Amino acid sequence: MTATKKILIVVTNDDEFEKVGFRTGLWLGELTHFWEVAEKVGYQMDIASPSGGKVPIDPESLMISQVADAVGLKGDLSKRYEDKAFMNLLDNTLKVSDVDSAAYDAIYMTGGHGVMFDFPKSVALAELTAKFYESNKVVSAVCHGPCGLLEVKLSNGEHLIKGKNVTGFSWNEEVMAKRDHAVPFNLEEELQRREAKYSKALVPFNSHVVEDGLLITGQNPGSAHAVGKAVVKKLKE
Repeated sequence: MTATKKILIVVTNDDEFEKVGFRTGLWLGELTHFWEVAEKVGYQMDIASPSGGKVPIDPESLMISQVADAVGLKGDLSKRYEDKAFMNLLDNTLKVSDVDSAAYDAIYMTGGHGVMFDFPKSVALAELTAKFYESNKVVSAVCHGPCGLLEVKLSNGEHLIKGKNVTGFSWNEEVMAKRDHAVPFNLEEELQRREAKYSKALVPFNSHVVEDGLLITGQNPGSAHAVGKAVVKKLKE
């Protein structure tokens, strides 16, 4: 199969929790940290979402950028947020149902709590992800991004994650983030319910990446850079 040197990134369209008034959306660092890694080695990336169009950004993810600036640790998130051309990409995302998997080498699902509301409901995303996997292409996700794996079934009728080693935002981290009362489900529990072999870092919010063949998952926002590294390495094999 000819490599395209392109990666599809999938983000959320949802901007609020259904139970409470918290704002949510894309956790921006989970996009920018991955983007920096892949771009550095020559990959082009397109951004898609279940509904297409504008993507909301979780306001708490922007606060982290401001704190970094305040202490003199201005990083890639800050640079990207100030890059008008880059941020405009989030105003005009592709619609997942319009994406052709043949145009990409890998798919990467970002997190942010918004994905808990639209990723599992997107039949188009589930079908597209299955096409990637069954075409021997890399399927990756970080933090809450594995919500997009929950309803993915392969042509044999089984869940893609059945028997696979995976990770994702843990329930302990959800409690520490004070969102346990607001989320629609326990991601850690739902991954296990589909017979995935779930693991997590001993210390919450530490980077943790799990690889199982073509499937690569990261536990939390701090894992996005490492997921990018793992995806790039896998694509070189």
